[in-house]
Amino acid sequence: MPENEQKIQIIPLGGIGEIGKNMTVIRFGDEIIVIDCGLMFPEDNMLGIDLVIPDITYLIENKDLIKGIILTHGHEDHIGALPYVLKQIDVPVYGSKLTLGILEGRLKENNVTLNNPVTIGAGDHVKIGSFKVEFIRVSHSIADSVALAIETPIGTIVHTGDFKFDQTPVDGKVTDFCKLAEIGKKGVLVLLADSTNAERPGTTPSEKAVGDTFDDIFRNAKGRIIIASFSSNVHRIQQSIDTAYQYKRKVAILGRSMLNVSCISRDLGYLNVPEGLIIDIDELHNYPPESTVILTTGSQGEPLSALTRIAMSDHRKVTITPGDTVIISATPIPGNEKLVSRTIDCLFKLGAEVVYGSNSGIHVSGHASIEELKLMQNLIKPKFFIPVHGEYRHLIKHAKIAQSLGTPKENTFVIENGVVLEFTKNKGTVAGRVPSGIVLVDGLGVGDVGNIVLRDRRQLSQDGILIVVVTIDKEEISVVSGPDIVSRGFVYVRESEELMENAKEKVRIALDKCQSEGIKEWTVIKSTIRDTLSKYLYEQTKRRPMILPIIMEV
Repeated sequence: MPENEQKIQIIPLGGIGEIGKNMTVIRFGDEIIVIDCGLMFPEDNMLGIDLVIPDITYLIENKDLIKGIILTHGHEDHIGALPYVLKQIDVPVYGSKLTLGILEGRLKENNVTLNNPVTIGAGDHVKIGSFKVEFIRVSHSIADSVALAIETPIGTIVHTGDFKFDQTPVDGKVTDFCKLAEIGKKGVLVLLADSTNAERPGTTPSEKAVGDTFDDIFRNAKGRIIIASFSSNVHRIQQSIDTAYQYKRKVAILGRSMLNVSCISRDLGYLNVPEGLIIDIDELHNYPPESTVILTTGSQGEPLSALTRIAMSDHRKVTITPGDTVIISATPIPGNEKLVSRTIDCLFKLGAEVVYGSNSGIHVSGHASIEELKLMQNLIKPKFFIPVHGEYRHLIKHAKIAQSLGTPKENTFVIENGVVLEFTKNKGTVAGRVPSGIVLVDGLGVGDVGNIVLRDRRQLSQDGILIVVVTIDKEEISVVSGPDIVSRGFVYVRESEELMENAKEKVRIALDKCQSEGIKEWTVIKSTIRDTLSKYLYEQTKRRPMILPIIMEV
């Protein structure tokens, strides 16, 4: 194909119009690379669902073309779907030392083996098929985060990953501004950039600001200190440990994911812990409260997390006592606000002093605010721009930021998951769609729960269920025994005996009608019972319970 007719495709399968589930496909000819493979946590109406992962139908259909999966960092919304994806697609996975370390822990929990890990570092260059990928250091709320410069036969594509421009990072590893500027000077065809904070003015504060706040809290705290944070925020953990050491406090770690990430980070050299500082949670009673710190999970109010169980007085090893100081070092993810508020209320009731909220200085975002997004645009100077990693309003806002800096509106693409963008050296167009969407994970089931099951669960949660059991003589279509009615979540039967007796009578009338009309098909009889009973119950209660007729024949 002549060079001027060559095309490259960019296809987001997740992370567009949503927070989480990040996954982007880049295809040139018969070669595909995938950037990130994340999950999303379920919304309130997804009853019983554990996780949400991207629909990878397109990747499965083209799995022989996939050359590798590249990870920008180790957060769940970028690596969390891999335990499920790698069961269906066995390809090399490229990531930093910490990213792969966290991933291997997740895979082990799911009995999945990572067959082809490739460890990379900031500044490395890797050739993957026709793609030449350069890894560029950026700052984020987890160590070893990278942006990607992907050199293709059409031009260079830059993917920022999640980033912010932290001038004083905890580990001293500043974003590689020089490399970003150098790549921009050479010319960039397409920029895909993190949009999470596209509505937030100014710049995002440095992670070191949290350390200063910790210092103030530790200096004034009279009793035990409990710090709840994301387990993946190694820099936050490091600052907690540093401050505890400074104030001569021992540190106990609580929560499975916090323990796992801490051990992995320590083993790989990302976490520096003075000898003897860490104690086992069972040793807490050997030290006075004013000499201890507990690092724990549960900053999002997750019902089974350590902090929530402590707040509910349901933890076997830790009990809140008056004088404890609890630091919730995170802001609630949208949808978790009620859970976090409930946890905070319970902690206050138990006598703890709780430090929380965006104005308290105990948390800073890991994402770039408006002025940093502008700086990234000016460094890269892309011909085409695709805002990613954000809800739709974030994408629109980010697109307008790019346009205010000179990117033509026609060169800015605010799209949806599954849309195929096709680029030549001089033109970008929407070229179609591929299958995309969500796959729900419920226990061991992956994709076996869909909209119909969720609808039934919502109905059960709202109005309950009524089970009607009746035994019928199939030949005579006459009732041998029953009907019996079992109610769950609808009414308390002992207090609604009249309603239940009348309901049974309505079922008998429906069965007599079927008998008189000579109806023998079970499906028709069940439907008649369901319709008759539903109408009656709605008239009496204005509720619509799920009605499940069970017919036994003799």
